[in-house]
Amino acid sequence: MSCTCPLHGCHAADLTEKDMSKLKISESDGASGSKVGGREKTRLTKSTGQSIKQGSGKIGGPFTVSENPAYLQERLQLFESCAARRAAELESKPKTPLRVTLPDGSVKEGTAWVTTPYDIAVSISQGLADNTVVAKIKYTEPVDTSAMGLLRVEDGLDVEGSSAAGEASSEAELWDLTRPLLGSCSLQLLKFDDPEAKAVFWHSSAHMLGQALEKKFGAHLTIGPPVQDGFYYDCYMGEHGVSNTDFKDLEALVGKAAKEKQRFERLVVTKAEALALFKYNAFKTSIISSKIPEGGYTTVYRNGDLIDLCRGPHVPHTGRVRAFAAVKNSGANWLGQTENDLLQRVYGISFPDKDRLKKWLAFQEQAREKDHRRVGTQQELFFFHTLSPGSGFFLTHGARIYQKLVDFIRRQYWLRGYTEVISPNIFNLDLWYTSGHAEHYKKNMFVFDIEGQEFGVKPMNCPGHCLIFGHRVRSHRELPIRMAEFGVLHRNELSGALAGLTRVRRFVQDDAHIFCTEEQVKGEVLDCLDFMKFVYGALGMTYRLELSTKPEKALGDAALWEVAEEQLSQALNEFTGGPEGWRLNPGDGAFYGPKIDIKVFDALERPHQCATIQLDFQLPIRFKLKYQGGHGAYHGEGEKRGPSPVMEMPSAEEAAAAAAKSDAEAATEANEGGDVLDPGYHRPIIVHRAMLGSVERMVAVLTEHFGGKWPFWLSPRQAIVVPVGQNHISYAQSVQKSLHDAGFFVDVNDSTKTLNKKIREGQLAQYNFILVVGSAEEEGGSVNIRTRDNKVHGTKSIAETVDMFRLYEREYSRDV
Repeated sequence: MSCTCPLHGCHAADLTEKDMSKLKISESDGASGSKVGGREKTRLTKSTGQSIKQGSGKIGGPFTVSENPAYLQERLQLFESCAARRAAELESKPKTPLRVTLPDGSVKEGTAWVTTPYDIAVSISQGLADNTVVAKIKYTEPVDTSAMGLLRVEDGLDVEGSSAAGEASSEAELWDLTRPLLGSCSLQLLKFDDPEAKAVFWHSSAHMLGQALEKKFGAHLTIGPPVQDGFYYDCYMGEHGVSNTDFKDLEALVGKAAKEKQRFERLVVTKAEALALFKYNAFKTSIISSKIPEGGYTTVYRNGDLIDLCRGPHVPHTGRVRAFAAVKNSGANWLGQTENDLLQRVYGISFPDKDRLKKWLAFQEQAREKDHRRVGTQQELFFFHTLSPGSGFFLTHGARIYQKLVDFIRRQYWLRGYTEVISPNIFNLDLWYTSGHAEHYKKNMFVFDIEGQEFGVKPMNCPGHCLIFGHRVRSHRELPIRMAEFGVLHRNELSGALAGLTRVRRFVQDDAHIFCTEEQVKGEVLDCLDFMKFVYGALGMTYRLELSTKPEKALGDAALWEVAEEQLSQALNEFTGGPEGWRLNPGDGAFYGPKIDIKVFDALERPHQCATIQLDFQLPIRFKLKYQGGHGAYHGEGEKRGPSPVMEMPSAEEAAAAAAKSDAEAATEANEGGDVLDPGYHRPIIVHRAMLGSVERMVAVLTEHFGGKWPFWLSPRQAIVVPVGQNHISYAQSVQKSLHDAGFFVDVNDSTKTLNKKIREGQLAQYNFILVVGSAEEEGGSVNIRTRDNKVHGTKSIAETVDMFRLYEREYSRDV
């Protein structure tokens, strides 16, 4: 998610994008581990539950590399003993009839604790069963889970809990194809191309990679989740490291497991059993001890001789993974703390067939060629330095692109009724307590002491904009106020998570906050959508829209949420032409308001979360923002205190007390009448929006989107004047000056190389136009024009050339 401001903010991403901080993993690329295509790997399984409280510091202990270590067989024997006990318990379960409803409304009959989703798939067709990766079910009746009640440990770092007995979730959940159904349910059968199925497929592949690491090195596995472009497994091997020379052996071991079609077996185990299974592995026992309470349960999965802590689900057997490749390795620290053990991380990719793998590898090679770090170096756009990690140094040509983007947005601000402001970079931490960021975001801020008080460098602009809105009494006649700022922001990202310009510590957002009435929300959202369409149309990128609605824990009156969501729905329908033009993402809104997620796609059809439009009911309450008059419905009732010329900021003590409240407590307080206003005053609603998102990240995205072949209006090298001979250099320089004075980036190649060589160099350097001048052109005051693609425009006067250039800039042409 790419959130411009409140509490869940991340300047990328964010699809991704906070995933590394959630994982608490610090990564540094190894010798063979350059980022693939400049794309940041993002985890596909959600982080949930408490953090690990044990196992900090060096816990790995001595390690000796050992093929097929003894613990494999010892662990397998313990697993079989546990499985025998569970089988006896499950045998007693009542085998009652159940009904399975398919997406087309048809119903299949079955038996509880016997019938599996695979059985249902086979009853339709064997081909469907063979191509289904995972089931998705939703129980339509209460079911007994007393023997299956779990505290599930997700890949070793996260936990989801339920009591020892209870009802199955009323929400849809992924389910192993070979796991018996517990009762009547609706059922979907998901194939590889479904995003959830793909994550399951890659998660199973990660287990196969973990199995290979155990067999080859005797490695102690830690976590192995699916990520956006495959999966990885972290493991402890003492001082021993993995290199790309080991990849062939690992791939061979995975291939062997695939040929054996090892079944993925799910088993519920007690805490004591789990500790016994993993007694050889200090990392797994740390997870188990921290995550599972006494008397609690968890699940493990087995394939072949691999047994691992896992919530599942998985593919039916390893034979489904018909194509696998190890793609890179890197280092990581346990729990992301540099004082902890160093782990080895191996990334992989897999597919149901070899043709997909072949296409994926070709795509990755294309992405590597367009990697913004590679192109940025070749074109001298930017660089990074160890003395300021995560902060880009924009060189002359990179700064030209950067400033062109800012000017592009700034021009639209002028036309669309935005006003720019400038707010401080450093604030007393009381501001962040008031906004709630101190509770949620302090660890990602740069915080320091000044005269005994805590101050922080701002990671987002919204709290400062709230101060600007609230510094005097506002009238409804002033609304909407569209407040924009190209503010410099800093976020304390883990050093291992930094990745070129896509994940940085210092960046600028084209950030804006619209303070408006409830009645104005739809119109403002439509204007934002139109703004977004214009921006990405000029950049030549397509997009997809999703409406994320009220989550389970949310701030504000339910009726207000309904109105806001309806307004956003209407705006999306009006903008796209109907509900088929956007997707609904139920329950995925921020707690402070619903939002429109906008995913844009580059030339390689990769999604990027850049633009965002979010409604916020929370910050106006936290900052006691109000406006006078009008008929806005978003207001509370209270005794009249009289208008105040300035916003009432809470004291440091009040701010700290407010920050100590959870989001749920804050929401409850507001819902119970804590949001009190004087008669005649109303709360504004804030629309957080960004078009580019982080300017730095957009430079990275566009570098890869265009492959360094910049359109004329964005190009840092718009034209180069090439004199035919040395006696034409003076005229070439006068042409350059005329075009430079007209506002264009023009250079002269005054070298002694041949004309054809100079023209070719200009084309390779991605100058949009090569302007050849010789005696004829000098006599006529003209230039002979051709493009970098060798399209000849013929001879034009200097004035005609200026007019042509201005037309290309004015129309944001991407053709030259």
